[in-house]
Amino acid sequence: MSERIKKIGAVVLFIGSVFGIGFLLYRFFFASPPPAATVEEQPAVDITGTGLPTAGEGVRPTTTSTEPTLLPKASEVAKGGVTKTTTLTTSAVQATTLSGNGKDVQYYDPADSRFYTITQDGTVKRLSDHQFPDAQAVSWNRNGEKAAIEFPDGSNVVYDFTSEKQTTLPRHWEDFSFAPTSEELFAKSIGLDPGNRALVISNADGSNVQAVQALGENADKVQISPSPNRQVIAFSETGDVQAGFGRSMILPIGKNQENFKGLIVEGIGFSPLWSPRGDMLLYSVSGESNAYRPSLWTVDGSSNSIGDDRTNLGIATWVDKCTFSSNTTVYCGVPRNLPENAGLQRSLVSNTPDDLYQIDLSTGRASLTARPENDTTMENLRVSEDGASLFYTNVSSGRLETIKLK
Repeated sequence: MSERIKKIGAVVLFIGSVFGIGFLLYRFFFASPPPAATVEEQPAVDITGTGLPTAGEGVRPTTTSTEPTLLPKASEVAKGGVTKTTTLTTSAVQATTLSGNGKDVQYYDPADSRFYTITQDGTVKRLSDHQFPDAQAVSWNRNGEKAAIEFPDGSNVVYDFTSEKQTTLPRHWEDFSFAPTSEELFAKSIGLDPGNRALVISNADGSNVQAVQALGENADKVQISPSPNRQVIAFSETGDVQAGFGRSMILPIGKNQENFKGLIVEGIGFSPLWSPRGDMLLYSVSGESNAYRPSLWTVDGSSNSIGDDRTNLGIATWVDKCTFSSNTTVYCGVPRNLPENAGLQRSLVSNTPDDLYQIDLSTGRASLTARPENDTTMENLRVSEDGASLFYTNVSSGRLETIKLK
């Protein structure tokens, strides 16, 4: 491009810039504003006549009710759902048992160290004015007239609430249990020397003592559990080692040193409960098959066939949360939810709420009887002889409560 053309282009660009700047100055400072818009006036609306215009007829919309869902009302009598419970005592109690009449409950009140009986309507009566401070363990006889009582200082007594008579038992005796169908008393005699330790039987007043089975170093492996048929008095976890992890043999101990065959159990923590006639044994163990949760099993309890017909009931609870109401009917408090290994560390789930189940041992069928209206952990279950009421201790409060079964 020549030098002459460049000069012409520069002059043209300069002249265009001058005109552009001049137009902008005129537009903002000297130009007149545009004329105002003309608005057409509308006639006024007459509001002195019939008033506001009426609304047209509309259709009422259909709505869906959003009322809150109410929890089911607690039933007065157990029918398989939420059920009313009644608290019978105002404070914590211990050592509950049915009275001899089969409908009232006897218990120890640690608050004043006395024993009482209470009726289903809440009427309380002292069994005796005698006090038993700091009673540690109590074992009742079959009709609730006598109790073997252990104290923390090692002293032991049998108290007869009918005659108001007290008998002192040897201090080296422990773990008492009355026979379910007689006045015999079973205990462990624990001498300082293991050679002087034995399972003993005596009269209720401690007389006529007989050593039944030497215990040696295995006293803690023996559970006293007299059968109603008077054949077995205890179980020993000293059987031969069995093939299979967690499987063990439990040896029944006979009153007359009978040589009963052992029970093969699938787990640990064996705990037994005899049926009223003694022809069936209910027990719980915690084993691998149920992820070490507790499981209920039954076996034949007769002397000639003890351990036969072993059946897993498929109920995850401990046998000490169960009670017989007849020879083939059991009621159990069953925890609603147990994690794996609960049977190995029971204390970690001790406050898990229970539901009440009925189990028919003749068929193995279990059915939900009641869900307490308030979350409750049950222990020490008892059923009245007429089957109308179930009594239990509330673990959280320690109070005696009841559920109507019929």
